[in-house]
Amino acid sequence: MRKWVWPLAALALVLAGGCSSSGGGFSERKSDQAANVLRYPIPNNPTTMDPAMVQDGDTIDLLHQVYEGLVGWGTNNEPVPLVAEKWEVSPDGLTYTFTIRGNITFHNGKPVTADDVIFSLERATNPKLASPVATAYLDDIQGVMEKFEGKSPTVSGLKKVDDKTVSITLKRPTPYFLGKFTYLGNAIVPKDGTPADTTITETAQMIGTGPFKVTEVLPEQKVSLAANETYWGGKPALDGIERLVIGDALTRLSKFKNGEVDMVQLERQDVEGLKNSEFKDQLVYLDRPAIWYVAMNQLQYEPFKKKEVRQAFAMSINRERIVNEILGGINQVANGIVPPGVPGHRENAKVLPFDPAKAKQMLAAAGYPDPSKMPALTLTFRDERPDIRRAAEAVATDIKTNLGVDVKLQAMEWGAYLDKLNKKEQVFFHMRWAADYLDPQNFLSHMLATNAPENKLGYSNPEFDRLTGLADREMDSAKRLPIYAQAEDIILDDAVWVPIYFQRDVELQSPRLSGLRESLFGHLPHTTTQLK
Repeated sequence: MRKWVWPLAALALVLAGGCSSSGGGFSERKSDQAANVLRYPIPNNPTTMDPAMVQDGDTIDLLHQVYEGLVGWGTNNEPVPLVAEKWEVSPDGLTYTFTIRGNITFHNGKPVTADDVIFSLERATNPKLASPVATAYLDDIQGVMEKFEGKSPTVSGLKKVDDKTVSITLKRPTPYFLGKFTYLGNAIVPKDGTPADTTITETAQMIGTGPFKVTEVLPEQKVSLAANETYWGGKPALDGIERLVIGDALTRLSKFKNGEVDMVQLERQDVEGLKNSEFKDQLVYLDRPAIWYVAMNQLQYEPFKKKEVRQAFAMSINRERIVNEILGGINQVANGIVPPGVPGHRENAKVLPFDPAKAKQMLAAAGYPDPSKMPALTLTFRDERPDIRRAAEAVATDIKTNLGVDVKLQAMEWGAYLDKLNKKEQVFFHMRWAADYLDPQNFLSHMLATNAPENKLGYSNPEFDRLTGLADREMDSAKRLPIYAQAEDIILDDAVWVPIYFQRDVELQSPRLSGLRESLFGHLPHTTTQLK
């Protein structure tokens, strides 16, 4: 297989970003399309091909065809067995014992063993690998932080029972552990052939247990996958998948209309025109447990350290106008942090209202009666996504109109955006968080507790930490959800995030496409997908 170097060694090359409006050099037409190969765009180059390093939804959608963890999501939005065929939980809720499937092999034909499982999880927490997600999704396991901080060579909570059995011991009973454990960063890779200390850099190393395997990677063009004929769940109905890297939204839509791709996610601006077109019956609406928000980094912008400044910004933004006028009313205005579909979602959480007059008063009371004296401020957002740009432009306009604060706009290539976010250098930014598991902990403690792995803002509130700490440890959902609600109200009042909307995807799906498996998280791996 051809060698392909991924970040960090060739980050600038790999993440050069999307394609031109010509569609990245593709010249294929419908007549050239393989009859049984599913083709659909990815709007940017994959940020990595290493499951232990992945942190963005577009790349996860690609990689979960290739890699699997012990557990994953099912169509019922509950964890289901994947590499493991079953698990048992000890009476005290601390130890999970996983039995590996007897018939499961890696793409290279080697059986999956307990040694591979332990290697994979210890690799993900290897400080030399420096995974940006390992501590976020594995820190409930005993010894993970000690391993990641270089204090221990192994993870004490991982034990090999026999060649097909692994036990995992937690630091404390964790009601959302299995959901959290579905994250793709916990995927199982072979001990032999996978670098332990460095990121996967060759297609020959991209070995998982999933229904498809990587055959070719062409930067800024496509990633090709072939069906895994020995997949434990049975050979997929498709012969392969091609993910075409197409940065321009109009080009993606054009290729669908020309029959060159089988499905495409739409920008909101394109939906209205399609409702009365020949493609109207191919529109599919999909609710997602995800929130789009604007965040304010107290580490990078001095005024954001003041609660009144953050509240003023939040109250100056007309979320109703952004969602219903600018984005066409497809999404739901976010009146909280926890989205629909996630336990603990409330229709009427205590979000700060749109109130320009009060916002201006609060900004003056915070020490900025002349907004022009505030330090320069730039709102950053992901490039190549028109909906994101339009929402960001509306936010900047509202702040200028209602507060008198000039906000510059900066579109960033997705890989560079994430790199800056991970370094906590994003100052004022428009971002999405989509559920990794259906629990309010994923949106509250996981994101905004003082030492939370995803807290990139320098936010700290002792009462929020106390409440989320209680809820995180409470096994009775009837008791824990009201505690999370109190914590969510604190976040909304502190205006750490400005909620904009809860996500609803709109796709065009070809009539020749059938058998898609769905969950709230998105399309599940294409094990049953068919093309007529």
